Amino acid sequence: MIYTVTLNPALDKTVEIPSFTTDGVNRITSIRTDPGGKGINVSKVVAALGSTSRVLGILGGSTGQMISEALSGLNMTCDFLPVEGNTRINLKVVDPIAHTSTEINEPGVPVDPATLQSLLDHLLRLLRHDDIVVLAGSLPVNAPADTYRVWGDACREKGAKVILDSDGAGMVEGVKAKPFLIKPNSEELSHLMGRALDSQQELTAAARELLQTGVQKVIVSMGSRGMLHVLPEQTIFVPGLRVPVKDTVGAGDAVIAALAVAEERGLTLEETLRLSTAAGAASVMCTGTQAASLETIQQLMEQVTYREL
Repeated sequence: MIYTVTLNPALDKTVEIPSFTTDGVNRITSIRTDPGGKGINVSKVVAALGSTSRVLGILGGSTGQMISEALSGLNMTCDFLPVEGNTRINLKVVDPIAHTSTEINEPGVPVDPATLQSLLDHLLRLLRHDDIVVLAGSLPVNAPADTYRVWGDACREKGAKVILDSDGAGMVEGVKAKPFLIKPNSEELSHLMGRALDSQQELTAAARELLQTGVQKVIVSMGSRGMLHVLPEQTIFVPGLRVPVKDTVGAGDAVIAALAVAEERGLTLEETLRLSTAAGAASVMCTGTQAASLETIQQLMEQVTYREL
């Protein structure tokens, strides 16, 4: 079973503004809203890939209700803990002329330690050996910096495989729990290691250092350049696919979803590489944080190439 955890969810509002400028008047040409937060985004793509997941998180107020209702018709089990306050709304500004995507994110609802512990206890009661737990996204206001380390340790002790995708303190502390897999981008990996990592060789060396700490797989996303899959026995480079880009937000979440599904299904390494790369590429072809269609992902899988370094 795949479990996704979203401690700081959001309602994602994506607007398209051609030639977006600061300190001036901008006119919106299109707008859409999607239930969001990295764990939720992962579950949406898991559903698109034909698998099921259980979504755990914290929702509050009318915005939280909108998120819950939007997810109710999808192939997932929603398991949210209600809290006081209103779940945040994040604004994403896409400029199709300049090919830019600007994110303006609210901080979210403050969450007390007792609420976090209650949700963790609930998850631990559900977990079985070899279940997959995706800990993804930012931490809510007031959450301890070591939240993902605590959750990661607890899930690993239950025999679950933890996939971690966060940044800042969430990633730094979460790695200490020796997750099964992490997926930093090049900037996040640089922050995690405390030094600039500019070349593919430097990124690979840093990922290999992390394998020595107990992490089993490090997937480094490098945007349009592609991904590095750094495994104990080998390192594989997968070039990015050339596709029409509408919105890059959520591409990393699509990759995580594909990696989780591949692990759950026991796919081969080649199948995993093709599925995860195609899922990420298909995501940038969509507006907002909607999941790409399975048909699009399957078509792109045929275009994936890779080589061992």
